[in-house]
Amino acid sequence: MARVIDEVRTLIEPKLDELAYDLFDMEYTKEGKNWYLRIYIDKLGGVTIEDCVTVSEVLSDILDQADPDPIPGAYYLEVSSPGAERPLKNEEDIQASIGKWVHLKLYQNFEGNKELEGRLLQADEEAFTIEIKDKTRRIEKTVPRQLVALIRLAIEF
Repeated sequence: MARVIDEVRTLIEPKLDELAYDLFDMEYTKEGKNWYLRIYIDKLGGVTIEDCVTVSEVLSDILDQADPDPIPGAYYLEVSSPGAERPLKNEEDIQASIGKWVHLKLYQNFEGNKELEGRLLQADEEAFTIEIKDKTRRIEKTVPRQLVALIRLAIEF
């Protein structure tokens, strides 16, 4: 499956760059008896349904014309945005999210919590500093990176 992802990435990235979209993520997976190629795109200002339709049509043509075909057999192509609660996959994503509301899932308890939500104030190679709401006040917590299993954007309530 990694081979399929690599070959598809090589085919579609130049076109996505040309159209001013970022390839956020891709997955090729089997669900039941069907195969799915899911492509997650992003762009400055966010992704609309029309963007997904346009990109789907363009990428479908590219993949259909590829010789040799990078995907053996039938599959469903799905193009979407990474979503409002997207995972922060690399340092660039993390730094771009400073000031935004995030969710941290931890490997083990940290000050009595395995999950934290708050505003990301700082991120360095050692830790994440977030501001959390605690009833009527706000508290800064610095969480060591080695405790963090997942960091993603979150919706503030």
